[in-house]
Amino acid sequence: MLCPLLLLALMLPSLALAQLEGARREEVDAGVHVPVLTRAPEMVQFVEAAWPPGAEAAGITGAQVKLRVTLAADGSVAEAVVTATAGNGFDEAALEAVRQFKFTPAEVDGVPAAISLEYVYRFELKPPPAQEPVADGGTPPPPPNAKLTGEVIARGSRSRVPGALVRCGEEAEAPEAVSGEDGRFLLEVPPGPCALRVVAQNFQPYQQEETLAPGETTEVKLYLVPRSIGFETTVRGKRDKKEVVRRTVERQELQKVPGTFGDPIRVLQNFPGVARTPFGLGQLLVRGANPNQTGTYLDGVEVPILFHLGGGPSVVNSEFLDRIDFFPGGFGARYGRAIGGIVDVATRKGASDTFHGVAKVDLLDASAFVEAPIREGVSVAASARRSYVDLILPAFLPKSEDGSALVVLPRYWDYQVRMDWGRPRKEASRNGSTFYVMAFGSDDQLTLVSSSPAQPRDVSIDTRTLFHRLKGDWTWRSGRFTSVMTPYVGYDLAKSGFGSISFDADRYNAGLREDLAYELNDVVTARAGLDLAYEHTEGKAKLPFIPAAQYVGFPGAEPKAQFQELVQVFNVFDAAAYVEADLKLGPVTLTPGLRATQAHVRRKDMQSLDPRLWARWQVRDGTAVKGSTGLYAQTPDGGQLAKPPFGNPALTFERAWQSALGVEHRFSDVVNVDVTGFYNRRFDLLSFPGTRTVNADGSVTQLPAGNLGMGRAYGVEVLLRHEVTRNFFGWLAYTWSRSETRRQGGPDYALSTFDQTHILTAVGSYRLPYGFEVGARFRYVTGNPRTPLEHPFDKYSADGNRFYGTNGPTNSARLPDFNQLDIRLDRNWLFENWTLDTYLDVQNVYNAANTEFLTPDYRYRTQAPITGIPILPVLGVKGSF
Repeated sequence: MLCPLLLLALMLPSLALAQLEGARREEVDAGVHVPVLTRAPEMVQFVEAAWPPGAEAAGITGAQVKLRVTLAADGSVAEAVVTATAGNGFDEAALEAVRQFKFTPAEVDGVPAAISLEYVYRFELKPPPAQEPVADGGTPPPPPNAKLTGEVIARGSRSRVPGALVRCGEEAEAPEAVSGEDGRFLLEVPPGPCALRVVAQNFQPYQQEETLAPGETTEVKLYLVPRSIGFETTVRGKRDKKEVVRRTVERQELQKVPGTFGDPIRVLQNFPGVARTPFGLGQLLVRGANPNQTGTYLDGVEVPILFHLGGGPSVVNSEFLDRIDFFPGGFGARYGRAIGGIVDVATRKGASDTFHGVAKVDLLDASAFVEAPIREGVSVAASARRSYVDLILPAFLPKSEDGSALVVLPRYWDYQVRMDWGRPRKEASRNGSTFYVMAFGSDDQLTLVSSSPAQPRDVSIDTRTLFHRLKGDWTWRSGRFTSVMTPYVGYDLAKSGFGSISFDADRYNAGLREDLAYELNDVVTARAGLDLAYEHTEGKAKLPFIPAAQYVGFPGAEPKAQFQELVQVFNVFDAAAYVEADLKLGPVTLTPGLRATQAHVRRKDMQSLDPRLWARWQVRDGTAVKGSTGLYAQTPDGGQLAKPPFGNPALTFERAWQSALGVEHRFSDVVNVDVTGFYNRRFDLLSFPGTRTVNADGSVTQLPAGNLGMGRAYGVEVLLRHEVTRNFFGWLAYTWSRSETRRQGGPDYALSTFDQTHILTAVGSYRLPYGFEVGARFRYVTGNPRTPLEHPFDKYSADGNRFYGTNGPTNSARLPDFNQLDIRLDRNWLFENWTLDTYLDVQNVYNAANTEFLTPDYRYRTQAPITGIPILPVLGVKGSF
């Protein structure tokens, strides 16, 4: 039974939320928690300001003072600042009164938190009370007041708008009310005509005429038009960075980047430090590391893939995403089992106001997303997607001479379901719990597709990748202490076959994460946690017969291979504990950390102790210098530790030392630049084949793999970024890098397969009038290294009845450089209760013939280029409500 952790942790400080018009979200910590305003403050104590002396004598009968009011976590006024003055003593009188106001605590994620808001104090000189009417022939009593109530709703999405100011009339003394968190309001006004006026942050002003009958209640629904439909975001309080490089992108950016077909996670392939993959495949090549050396997480739970096979979209519906945190290196002690980078995808909770949904259809797949509140404090969200690219893409592929084509295409589906609960606490306390449960998974199959029904299929391909996950999340807070517990279970299926060769593996996994946090004071914040993972694998394979003892071949005809069926069952348990602390020493912040790993793989125990250090110096406002260094370890897969000749029981951790130094500068609220230099040294890497031993009887034992590889990568990354504003977002990314590998005891370092010296990416998207948005992406990348083909003469093997090529030095040549332009055009129609968006996303606009591979002729005399994806237009429709 798992016990509570024995380590210290941090309490992430409460975030101040500010609703700023047309602004952007600041950087969000890469933890498991994203703050959300769950309860707006309500005034419980109003203090009337004193009328300034002399104002009445000067003939002033009214004024208004605009203030920025900061509320403490208990609802009291911590600070009040005048932002629009009225003069004549009204500013001072308003400040004195506002400082005595009392509010119910605002809540962020169900926990009371400090926030800032705008408040307008209106002064009105009241006339002296009227004389009582005489009994006979006097003035009749006034009619009873009317009531005006209703909801303030965002047009197009039907989201309720909290904090909207609703007034009946334009004069300073007009009655007014503020909508609650459910968008509802109530006004009590004199009967008759009412010039209804509504003002809310990030919405266009609204006006409507109503006639109110005395003593009656009128119900209305007020639909406000957003000021910016495309790129509107919300500012959240800035969180301290704990990594030298963390690229954080929001949902508004994720769905609008050209060339990604609205795929959120593909945006990461446009950031510095990420190399381009051939044919747009969904691999992450980070700072020269192999794709399997970068860890991929969904809500803190490791998943086997982030992209569907064959260059398909990510396995998460874009509507489910809250943010993506990408660490190309130097990540904190919370993460492990990777020596490259880390990608952590965070999902969001379902809507708490009303039922919402999104349906999307394009030429590749169709998807649906729904979210709704079940009752107060409980919400649910779900999504599903299914592809039909195997039916569409053959029409765009080149045909052979007889007019037919035989291609391998992906077929996929995925799903996500999440349920949140935890009633916000109304009392002024920082204690409370929130929970959510989420199930998600995906399935991919590769299928053969022919454009001619008569074409023979003498090659069979059977490839499938499937995974399911079920995870929980319990967040508990008590004062300065926070605990986040994340248990999960899952199932993975990997299946592949080509001809008579096949591999099948069923993997059952379970794990638990426990992240603790404690804020000791303003100087020291501590974090700690456990990261436990268990895997049970049952695998079988059908392979050509490989004897344990092998003999040197002799001339003669090559025999036909005999096949054997193999079965393997093994377990892997990987337990890690980490501890780290933030030390804020004036402008300098230090974060030392330590991660300890104990792994048990197929009866072999291995340990790793990885210290890490991160530092940041805030030189001045908007400019900071940062650096990191640390050790990282990655546990080998259990299948690789099988007995010879199928494995090597002596395998151990792959390891890396990562270091980085950078500077970041903010030119304005929306424009910033980040320059980072890095050096990574990798060692004990898996190398194929392993050692070769000649036994006493003359037989040979050849191990398939060994920890004989070494690698190094170094370079400079530059990111010039324009954050999301009302009409524009974009960035310019450039990477100069070198990735090299070698084998212990072998030749000196040579270029690795993943080396790309220059990578330049420019991305931009602009919002035009009338609901149009246009974006473009341009990429230029140095060609991948390749081993040249030399042909001094034909080499023919009579035993095998085939030709062989003669190769030059490994990776001593390169493919031609890559360049491509992608364009996206969106058109948005805003209706009262729903929104329609159509888009055209065109890859490779000028149809550049980029060479991805070279294939030789059968005699290895010449090589022909295999080019990448030609111009590919994708038209899609998305409706949301």
